Amino acid sequence: QLQLVESGGGLVQPGGSLRLSCTASGFTLDSDAIGWFRQAPGKEREGVSCISSSGSIANYAMSVKGRFTISRDNAKNTINLQMNSLKPEDTAVYYCALGAYCSAYVARYEYEFWGQGTQVTVSS
Repeated sequence: QLQLVESGGGLVQPGGSLRLSCTASGFTLDSDAIGWFRQAPGKEREGVSCISSSGSIANYAMSVKGRFTISRDNAKNTINLQMNSLKPEDTAVYYCALGAYCSAYVARYEYEFWGQGTQVTVSS
């Protein structure tokens, strides 16, 4: 069964850190760009970050730039999102998805195969 599985979400205090992972099952990720998105209750799903298939290009939303770092480990078929200095407004369900390329916009329409998401809650 082909699927993307996100993991690593949870409850963290403001200022804390979490590391999300996106792992592929049934296929390899080494030829795909990967995007991370998030959706808070009552809001549109927004792009957070993406990384190209080679790992040479990474883009971030302005709201997370300098706090989040995306990386890929093709040997483990995994994409990671390290999230530091978390804020309450980072609270959302986080999704990873496959795309053909990593653009500066990290636009939802550029991605077509999605995981089920993992909840991140930043609260004291």
